Amino acid sequence: MAHLPVIEIESSPNPSAAVIWLHGLGADGSDFVPIVSELDLEGCPGIRFIFPSAPSIPVTWNSGYVMPAWYDISGSDLIKKQDAKGIAKSALAIGELIEEQHQKGIAYNNIVLAGFSQGCAMALHTGLSYPQKLAGIMALSGYLPLADTFKDVAHAANQSTPLFMAHGTQDPVVVLKRGEDSRDLLESLGYKVDWHTYPMPHSVHPQEISDIALFLKRVLTS
Repeated sequence: MAHLPVIEIESSPNPSAAVIWLHGLGADGSDFVPIVSELDLEGCPGIRFIFPSAPSIPVTWNSGYVMPAWYDISGSDLIKKQDAKGIAKSALAIGELIEEQHQKGIAYNNIVLAGFSQGCAMALHTGLSYPQKLAGIMALSGYLPLADTFKDVAHAANQSTPLFMAHGTQDPVVVLKRGEDSRDLLESLGYKVDWHTYPMPHSVHPQEISDIALFLKRVLTS
């Protein structure tokens, strides 16, 4: 996979932390850019927000329509016939973004991986299998993909990495149970999950934005 195109926003010059934020199916890197200005980052170190765009591929669930996607989706239940090859390919590309930030002087343990919906799935898969300890993972309105084989790819480096998981109680796209099942599996494997639900559909809630800012303040250091 070629290098992913990205949008970058820095909260202050010479940032010492980074947040790599992955969009959902059919969106692109611009989708979550507006949230940066809504985050109360007082007390946080300077943060470089990186918003990559997934490549456009035919998506089976949408009748083969070509759209930005981290991997193919076969149906609405999200867990039958999962695209293991596509997930692995995107994980490599996201890993390259992490390495790029490290080479720019940001410590691995000052890098947060965040994602919404399909991006959430990639943040969990990539972050928890990454061989360097990250600052945290923000998993919004999504699920852990390839859960049956997760233990085979999980890396001890991120066993104690803070996990922020959030889900809408009225989500018709990634139903709440998908998120709860992922949370339960991760907790059964010893991960500490900071779980939040909000009265919303497949979207972002104002209280969630406040909680995200608190999470970033907790896991990032100057």
